[in-house]
Amino acid sequence: MKINNKDILFSIVSMLFVCSLTWSQANKAFTVILDAGHGGKDPGNSYHGFVEKEIALKTTLKVGKLLESEKDLKIIYTRTTDVFIELVNRPKVANKANANLFVSIHCNSVANQTPSGTETFVMGLSRSGMNLEVAKSENSVILLEDNYKETYQGFDPKKPESLIGLTMMQEENLNSSIDLATKIQDNFTHNLDRKSRGVKQQPLWVLDAAYMPSVLIELGFLSNKEEGEFLNSDEGQNKMARQIADAIIKYKKEYLNEAYNNNENVKYLNMPEVKEVKETVTVKAEENSTTDLKNGLYKIQLFATSRKRDITSSDFKGLKSISFTLENNLYKYFYGSAVSLEEAKKLNEVAKKHGFADSFIVSTVNGKTAAIK
Repeated sequence: MKINNKDILFSIVSMLFVCSLTWSQANKAFTVILDAGHGGKDPGNSYHGFVEKEIALKTTLKVGKLLESEKDLKIIYTRTTDVFIELVNRPKVANKANANLFVSIHCNSVANQTPSGTETFVMGLSRSGMNLEVAKSENSVILLEDNYKETYQGFDPKKPESLIGLTMMQEENLNSSIDLATKIQDNFTHNLDRKSRGVKQQPLWVLDAAYMPSVLIELGFLSNKEEGEFLNSDEGQNKMARQIADAIIKYKKEYLNEAYNNNENVKYLNMPEVKEVKETVTVKAEENSTTDLKNGLYKIQLFATSRKRDITSSDFKGLKSISFTLENNLYKYFYGSAVSLEEAKKLNEVAKKHGFADSFIVSTVNGKTAAIK
C-alpha cells in the first residue's frame, strides 16, 4: 500500500491527539466515593449495644485515611459525621464527581444471632430469601425520607416485586464491580481469616443509581455478639479498613495498567507503524459494528461470578448453549451465539424471558469480549 505525505501527517496528528487524551486521563486523579451507611435519624441495625451507623462511619474514615497516602487517588465522603443523608443523594455525589468507584460500608444483622461472616454486594436481581431480606433492610431507609413516594416513583422496599423491578443503569460496570467485590472478600478471608459469605448480586437502590463500578460491603453481623465486638473495636475496624483499602489500591493499579495497555499503540511513529495504526482502528470499528462481526460472534452475557458453575446447572434456568470465559478471576457465562446483531437481540429477549433481566449483548473477537451499547 502506498502511503503519501498527507496520510503520514494525518496519522501523526491523530496519534498526538489520542496521546494527549491518554495522558489527560492518566493524570486525572482516580476518584473513590466512600459512603458510610445510615447516619443521623437512621441508626441502621443495633444489637448488643453495637450501632451500625457508628461502626460504618468509623471504618469508612479509617479506609479513607489509609488511601490518603496513595498517589493520584482522590477520596470523597458522602458523610464524615453523624448526619442523615437521603439514599437518593449518596450516588449523586459519585455521579457529580465522575468518580471511578463507589464503595458503601455497612453491617449486617438477622433475628437469628448465630450467622456470621462478611459479604459484598453488587447490583443485580438475585432472588434468594436471605438476599431479599438484606435488600429490604438496606433499602428501608427510603421510608424515612420526605416525599419518598415521589422521589422513588412508588418503589416499596418491603415488597419483593419492587426489588425485582430494579434494573442496573450501567450494565457494563457490573463485571468491574464484581472484580472489586471479589478482591475485598478475598482479602477478608485470606488475610484476616474472616468467614466469607461471598460476592452477591442484589437489587440495592444505592448501587442502582451510581454510574460507575459500585459495591456495598457488609462487614459482618452485629447480631452475632462475638463478631459485633470485633467490628465495634478499634482493632477490628483498623483491620477491616486495611483490607478494603488494599483491595481498592489493587483495583486502581489494574485499572490504570489496563488503560495504558489499551493505548499501547500511542508512541512515536515511523513509516511502518502508520500502517499498523490504521489497521488497528479498522478492527475496532468492526468490533463495534451494529451489523455483522468479522472473525467474531455476538453472545448474551447472563452474569459474572467468582465461583465456577457447571454449564448444566439449574442456575441457567433451562437455557442451553451455555459457554464461559475466565477473565481477571471472574467466570463470565454466556448464552447462545449469533453472527448478526439482530439475531443477538432475539437471543437476549429469550434470556430475559427466562429470568435474566440483567442480560446484555457482547461481542467476542479473538477471545475478548466487549459490551454492545
